Amino acid sequence: MARPFILTAALPSGVQNWADDLRKTHYPAHRNHLHAHVTMFHSFAPSLLDELVDWLPVLAREFSAPRAAISGLLNLETGTAIALRSEQLLTLRDMIGEHFHGSLTAQDLYEPRPHITIQNKVTKREARALQVELAPIVEDKIATGGFAFPALELHLYKDGPWELIKRLPFRGRADL
Repeated sequence: MARPFILTAALPSGVQNWADDLRKTHYPAHRNHLHAHVTMFHSFAPSLLDELVDWLPVLAREFSAPRAAISGLLNLETGTAIALRSEQLLTLRDMIGEHFHGSLTAQDLYEPRPHITIQNKVTKREARALQVELAPIVEDKIATGGFAFPALELHLYKDGPWELIKRLPFRGRADL
């Protein structure tokens, strides 16, 4: 069976370590196969691999790292995420979506809400309790300012864990 490709925005090490620690603490262990991440596209068809590997590096070379900020908590009903604000990342996502117009799955045609999932597939009560617990911590993070996404990452979905195919550091001078 052919497996899809996932595109994420890599987190800087400080945010990555913090979010990974939250996932290790609050994500159900038997489901936690991944590092903290920001999904841009959930499912590119296997037939698009060559085009993804050829075209995405062009974007990463052209543009500077998109700026972002933590904006609060996101209630996922049966989970909790760290909400992010990044107009630059959304602009980049729009560009990629336009390039692959007609090839996107229904899941990737949604209105994007950049976030880092730190808990999922728990009861609504558990999710709400974590949101109350994390609210002051996230408020402190909001006050510390923003960050930049250092790279795009293309992954192969493997029934739980993902395999990193290519990391594409932003190197350009142009802002999105």
